[in-house]
Amino acid sequence: MSAPLLELRGITFSHPATAESPARRVLSGVDLVVEEGELTVLAGPTGVGKSTLLGVVAGQVPRFTGGVLAGDVLLDGASVLQAPPRERAHLVGYVGQDPALGFVTDTVEEELAYGMEQLGVAPGTMRRRVEETLDLLGIADLRARALRTLSGGQQQRVAVGAVLTMHPRLLVLDEPTSALDPTAAEEVLSTLTRLVHDLGTSVLVAEHRLERVVPFADTLALLGTDGHLDVGAPAGLLATAPVAPPLVELGRAAGWSPLPLSVRDARRRARGLTTDLPAPATPVRERPPGGLGARDLTVTVGPGGRHVAVRELDLDLPTGRVTALMGRNGAGKSTLLWTLQGTRERAGGSVVVVPDPDQHGGGTDPARLPADARRGLVGLLPQDAGDLLYLETVAEELASADREAEAPGTARALLDTLAPGVRDEAHPRDLSEGQRLALALVLVLVPRPPVLLLDEPTRGLDYRAKGALAAALRSLADEGRAVLVATHDVEFAALVADDAVVMAEGEVVSAGPARAVLAESPAFSPQVTKVLGAPWLVVDEVRAALAGSGGAR
Repeated sequence: MSAPLLELRGITFSHPATAESPARRVLSGVDLVVEEGELTVLAGPTGVGKSTLLGVVAGQVPRFTGGVLAGDVLLDGASVLQAPPRERAHLVGYVGQDPALGFVTDTVEEELAYGMEQLGVAPGTMRRRVEETLDLLGIADLRARALRTLSGGQQQRVAVGAVLTMHPRLLVLDEPTSALDPTAAEEVLSTLTRLVHDLGTSVLVAEHRLERVVPFADTLALLGTDGHLDVGAPAGLLATAPVAPPLVELGRAAGWSPLPLSVRDARRRARGLTTDLPAPATPVRERPPGGLGARDLTVTVGPGGRHVAVRELDLDLPTGRVTALMGRNGAGKSTLLWTLQGTRERAGGSVVVVPDPDQHGGGTDPARLPADARRGLVGLLPQDAGDLLYLETVAEELASADREAEAPGTARALLDTLAPGVRDEAHPRDLSEGQRLALALVLVLVPRPPVLLLDEPTRGLDYRAKGALAAALRSLADEGRAVLVATHDVEFAALVADDAVVMAEGEVVSAGPARAVLAESPAFSPQVTKVLGAPWLVVDEVRAALAGSGGAR
């Protein structure tokens, strides 16, 4: 019998004690087998060590991170524990959480070819593989684009493509769909599934948005806070998992067994589920005066401003409400946020903030304020949360945030709610993607600016943390803030948004109450809506309705 493609035996990883912090174990006796032609999903709470485990497989840990590693890593039955990453590159393709950190060339086409050049692939073969990958990932139109000009989601697809061109036998991917719109995410996952089924490629992928990947998974591996790994069939493990994707939560609420893992299975089980249930009611929230208004907003980018990123756009962000901003990658969402905040120059139009509903006059244009005053008026969480972190420890960042808080300890309390267990002495750059995001969120949320703009705030956050973030944003809105969340996470949008705006090619193509907008398009519909139809959005609505009618069906 042949050996499995990948085998982890008793992997234990620890950070040794230092003068600033005690020893800390991250992985504890981890065993995992990935067979050829198998897709394994790695899941677990934010900051639990999923990226560390993937780094062990790819050879990045502990070579580039430090720490103490014990156990063994076998590829095709041979130990590679001591082999550097370059000696695994022909077998293992790795894409980390921040794809831009792995780029080594200037353009998309060059990046797709670079890995093959290092492996000595023949020029004709390289050309064919580049073309195949461009088509597979739907990025042919980006071929000549400079990598630095791409959106976060576009960069993520290019990073995956740069690995695919090398035809590795094992793909190791860390949150590969976190910055992708729903349609692009489905395309990437479908591509991975074709590689698994048609070419026998193995995939080990870490994901927080399990609703996206569980239907494709052969095996689920849940990493716990104690560093141990539970491995098994997805349906079996998710039946008792503390948090699970919406379909599984819906199945639990309805008392279904076995639990559905795909929308198709859930729709078959859900026939008649809501027939006699009262439709969910949308909370009535007033629209008090104040907030942010943009009129005829136009933004150009690129050399000479040749490309129009935002075109004659009108937008209102009323106080007391949370608005979700959605749209495919490259639609102009991030550009719009930076323009509303006042940092990016606009080619035309106006932006006005009225922080006080009793204020008379025309309000304030953030672009005309100095940087400090601008941040106090319009808080912005950028797509790269690390841009806000510049101090040496988490404690220093929290202390900096607390100086603008109403009560000492506010920043630490909020961080513990979003991402428990982040150590004061840790360097912000050493945190996981989700922990860094949570820390940056604290810096933006604690000052409580009148207008709050968040760009993909759920990347790297587990379901529990996303629920805590939704509660925090709801609280800020109820206090009279205007909140805009640019997101590809339709489940989070369904959970938190009062209103929704969909952009395409720099223009608003749909806007209105979130319950209506999210149900209009299959691409932006949450799983509960896909199963039960409008007006149902989230599992809690179903759970409450079932409880009122006498229980599960």
